[in-house]
Amino acid sequence: MTITYDPKHPLYTDEADVREELTRVYDLCHGCRLCFKFCTSFPTLFEMIDQHDDQDAGRLTPAQQDQVIDECFQCKLCYINCPYIPELHEWALDFPRLMLRADAMRHANKQIPVRSRATNNAMGRTDLMGKAATIGGPVTTLANKAVGAKPGSLVRKVIEKTAGVSSVRLLPPYAKQRFTTWFAKRPKLRIAKRQGRVAIFPTCLVEYQQPQIGHDLVKVYERNGIECSLADTTACCGAPWLHSGDVKQFTKVAEANVKALAATVRKGHDIVVPQPTCGYVLKKDYIDYVGGDDAKLVAEHTYDAAEYLMKVHKAEGTSLDTEFPGFVPATVTYHTPCHLKAQNIGLKSRDLIKLTGAKVKLVQQCSGIDGMWGLRAENAELSIPIGRKLADEIQRAGGDVVAGDCHLANTAINEQTGEEPMHPLQLLARAYGIAEEEA
Repeated sequence: MTITYDPKHPLYTDEADVREELTRVYDLCHGCRLCFKFCTSFPTLFEMIDQHDDQDAGRLTPAQQDQVIDECFQCKLCYINCPYIPELHEWALDFPRLMLRADAMRHANKQIPVRSRATNNAMGRTDLMGKAATIGGPVTTLANKAVGAKPGSLVRKVIEKTAGVSSVRLLPPYAKQRFTTWFAKRPKLRIAKRQGRVAIFPTCLVEYQQPQIGHDLVKVYERNGIECSLADTTACCGAPWLHSGDVKQFTKVAEANVKALAATVRKGHDIVVPQPTCGYVLKKDYIDYVGGDDAKLVAEHTYDAAEYLMKVHKAEGTSLDTEFPGFVPATVTYHTPCHLKAQNIGLKSRDLIKLTGAKVKLVQQCSGIDGMWGLRAENAELSIPIGRKLADEIQRAGGDVVAGDCHLANTAINEQTGEEPMHPLQLLARAYGIAEEEA
C-alpha cells in the first residue's frame, strides 16, 4: 500500500496498490463519518461497510469500491472539513485526490465501460465543440436548438444516447460571438492611472457560452484602472480530462497551458479566471500534475475575478471605485461554489457585492454539478436532488437577485428555480451603470 497522490509515482496506477489504499482510507472515513452529509459517496460507503458484522472495509468488493469512486464529484469540500488531510495529520488522507488516482487507475487499466469512454471523449473536447457551435449563422442556431431542446424531448434523448449528456438537465446555450472575438474587436481604452495589469483566461464557459461575463469583467476592471489583455492561451484548462481519469490527456493539455501562462506572467501580468473550477485547476492541479517552477509561478499569479478586485481595493495605494449610480438590489442571495471555497481565499465575491450597499444572504449548498459530473446521464439521479436542496435554500433566502460565480452551478439554479443568476462581476457592472451587451 502506497500513500501517494503523485501521478508520476511508479505505483500510481497499480491496481492492487490503489485498492489497498482505498481500503485504508475507506476504513478511516467509516470510523470518522464527519463527511456523511456532503455527497452520496460517504453514505453509500458507510452503508456497505455496516452490512458486515466486523465492519471491515477490506470486505468491500472492487465493484463496491468503484461505486464510491463514481459517486464522488470532486466538490473538494473534504479539504475544508476533513481533519486528516496531509497538511494536518500523519494519516495524510486526501479523499478527492485518491478518487482521482482511482479514476486514473481504472482508465489506465481499461476498466472504463465503452459508454463512459464515449462520454469522456465528448465532454473533454470543449474547445472543439465550442468552436464548432459558435461559428455563427445556421450552425450556432442548430447547436442551440439541440442543447436548448426541452429536457426529456426526442432531440435530447438522441444526444444522451450518442454523447452521454443527460436528457433531463438544462444546458447552457452557445453564444453568437466568442469572448476572444469580442475582445479583439472592442475599442481600446487608455487607462490614465493604472492600478494593475491582468491577462484574462476566459475559460470555455465564458469563451463560448457566457461571454457577457467576460465583457463585464473587462469593463469593471478598466473602470478601476486595471489594464486587461488576453492570456497567451485561452484553451480549455483540461478539467474534463482530469475528472474522467485520463491523466495522459490532461497532462498534455496542462503542460501546454503552463508554458503559455508562465510566459504571460513573465510579461508582467497576473492571470484572472472568472470561473472557479478552472481557477482551482490552475492554482492546484497544475502543480500536482505538471509541477516545476513554471507551474508554481502560474499558481502564485492566478486570481479569481473577485479575488483580484478585492486585492486592489485593500492594497496600499490602490482602491476600487465605490460610487454606484446604477441598479443596486436591496438584497442579493449569493451562492458560493464549492471549487471557490476550496481555494481558501475567503468570500471575496460576497465582499465585493457588499461594496455596492446591497445586503448579502449567503447560500453554501453544493449544486451537484461540479465540473460536468452532474450533466452525465448516469449521474442525473444523484445530482438533481442536490440541486433541489440548493434551490430550496435560495428560495428560503428570498433575495431580490441571485448571484453566483460558477456558470454551470448557475444553470442548475436556473433549472430548479426558474431564476437566472448573475455573476458577481455582472452585478457590479449593473451597479456601476454599465449596460449589458448582447451575447
